[in-house]
Amino acid sequence: MAEPRVVTVAVGRAVEIDGPQDRRTLTASAKHPVDGPVAVHREHLDGDEQADLENHGGPDKAVYAYASEDVAWWSTELGRDVDPQTFGQNLTTAGLDLRDVVVGERWRVGSAEFEVAQPRIPCFKLGLHSGDPTMPRRFVAAVRPGAYLRVVTTGHVAADDRIEVVDRPAHGVTLGEVFTIYHHERTRAATLLDVPQLASMYHRWARARV
Repeated sequence: MAEPRVVTVAVGRAVEIDGPQDRRTLTASAKHPVDGPVAVHREHLDGDEQADLENHGGPDKAVYAYASEDVAWWSTELGRDVDPQTFGQNLTTAGLDLRDVVVGERWRVGSAEFEVAQPRIPCFKLGLHSGDPTMPRRFVAAVRPGAYLRVVTTGHVAADDRIEVVDRPAHGVTLGEVFTIYHHERTRAATLLDVPQLASMYHRWARARV
């Protein structure tokens, strides 16, 4: 792969859209690429909102990254062009297989530093945003979850910034493995208890199954 880098930085505001059973639902999934450096705050990028702070906000989900290689895979899988922002990511990456990223590894991007916290668990809003209600199920089957990042050092990020991996934990548990255990191989739940950098929700989930 080429040297890892950020392809685009995107932000979005929360808006109401039509949801299930003709109900309106609030979502900030529609992120739009922006030009120039963007400030990285402790729990979000400048100009970005998270509609459901109980499930989508907080320090363990401050910034969401999805790979351009995964977007290309979806285009092939679905047999059509896929909008690069279908998955509502803040950072679109290139040159990194996010499935193989180790939980807790740290990235320096621009003047900010991030720590990989957890994979994404899809909800019905992915179906709404993509216009395909089957997408959450497809997303689980594909095991291409992207990476939620916590902010270690605030700063600025911009398109074309290099992604430098500055630390990688020795435990070796990857985002792909966490996602697979949570959705497909639940008998392996104890593995997640050996990953201190993993978001605490997964530890609670694993302890309930051990």
